Amino acid sequence: MIPLSVLPTLNATLNATSAVLLVTGYVFIRRRQVTAHKTCMVSAFLVSTLFLSSYLYYHYYHGATPFPGRGVIRVIYFSILIPHVVLAVAILPLALVTLYRAWREQFDRHKRIARWTLPLWLFVSVTGVVVYWMLYHLYPAP
Repeated sequence: MIPLSVLPTLNATLNATSAVLLVTGYVFIRRRQVTAHKTCMVSAFLVSTLFLSSYLYYHYYHGATPFPGRGVIRVIYFSILIPHVVLAVAILPLALVTLYRAWREQFDRHKRIARWTLPLWLFVSVTGVVVYWMLYHLYPAP
């Protein structure tokens, strides 16, 4: 069993991995390497699914971790956190529809929605790492 204290770092690592896979998958499709693109994107979805499971488990057993910063840094933190959370909710159905359209070989429709899904999913993955860093490393626990 993994200790709860390890999960925030694991979750940030999963978010970072997802971001790398998304960018790599994008590069592959721009180079018309469809199989490599598909592998990266499905892997990004699986890594993100693992992240979501770990995140929900952590917060179910640990609860929320309040941000200890004050002043301008608190404003910056919440200006990153709020769009991160809102878009994180939206990304799951977007990713599912995007993957479904690719699976059904509806590539024109897949491409139309992927143009929205990719940058939003990438934003969520990257800001997840930033939120983790601000919460656990900017103000480390005593």
